Amino acid sequence: MRIASVDVSILDVPVERSYTAGGHAATSNWHVLSRVNTEDGVQGIGYAVNTRSTMIRALGQAARELGEHLVGANVLEVEAARARLERAGGWTGPGGMLTMAIATLDIAMWDAAGKLLGQPLYRLLGGYRDRLPVYASDWLWTSLTPDELAQSARNHVDAGYRAIKMRAGAEARPEAEAARVRAVREAVGPDVRIMVDAAESWDVPRAMRTGRLLEEEGIAWLEDPVDHLDLEGLSHLSANLGVPIAGGEHLYGVEPFQRTLQAGALHIAIIDLARVGGVTPWRKAAAVAQALHVPVAGHVMPEVHVHLLAAIPNGYIVENVPRSAAILKSMPAIEDGELVAPKGPGLGLELDEAAVERYRVE
Repeated sequence: MRIASVDVSILDVPVERSYTAGGHAATSNWHVLSRVNTEDGVQGIGYAVNTRSTMIRALGQAARELGEHLVGANVLEVEAARARLERAGGWTGPGGMLTMAIATLDIAMWDAAGKLLGQPLYRLLGGYRDRLPVYASDWLWTSLTPDELAQSARNHVDAGYRAIKMRAGAEARPEAEAARVRAVREAVGPDVRIMVDAAESWDVPRAMRTGRLLEEEGIAWLEDPVDHLDLEGLSHLSANLGVPIAGGEHLYGVEPFQRTLQAGALHIAIIDLARVGGVTPWRKAAAVAQALHVPVAGHVMPEVHVHLLAAIPNGYIVENVPRSAAILKSMPAIEDGELVAPKGPGLGLELDEAAVERYRVE
């Protein structure tokens, strides 16, 4: 059960169609892929994904150097192992690159642990259920025209989704943002939930004006309307808008979730698996949310987040934006509007090794 070696690769996985999101053009899904190999011959995988290439090689090198400190550790003793990593890299963090590099290794250790014990991750973490509602999040970007956006939303609903999330924040006027939501609503009908992600685009006054208009369009949540550090502004919006405020994907580690949720800044906590630091702190952030009666959603990586969200009582919904489908032999199935956690041991995922090799740049 002891770790014999750790391998880290960097993959440049092209997107099928380029798009604009978060103010930059996305042409690739960059992966830092870590593999933890045990003396028993078990291999666990973990990865972080980003659409930006900047510093991705530095992140990979950080994971390699940290991985050296895992050799000899018991793969079932994840808390002890990650404490070793935090001490080794503590001068560079917490937060940022240290947290994300550890995340790839932490996920891989949990995958290996599940394989050793013969249990899927969602059951290893508590097994509250084996599936939960899913929403479509791909190809609903600000770079699409209203007509293109409406058609994409309709395609998602035709594929079986009962909820979708579109992006906002690129329009000059609140009325134009509302018009884009209205186009989607007319395309999908009254029974489909529409979430809106503003990607921290607005200040508080603009968020209030736009939020009021989006309320009238019947959106299900407003995500990241202002900067995640503006807890006073988020708390004001949460208290004064009639639509739930969602956010949290930009928070690193557990403590920022505690501060943010105790401030009453969010109705729905969105946890990014890489930024929070992997499976181990993800569970703790979700527990903080549960203690404060806040439901939890995940940010990207649906094939892993389905396990984490299915394992907890306050798991709410999983975002399906399949950035890693090209390097996996299969993705989790969608049944009746829900994403089903894989039943295989660990993550229940199998790499397409030919694809990994094709996209590997380091």
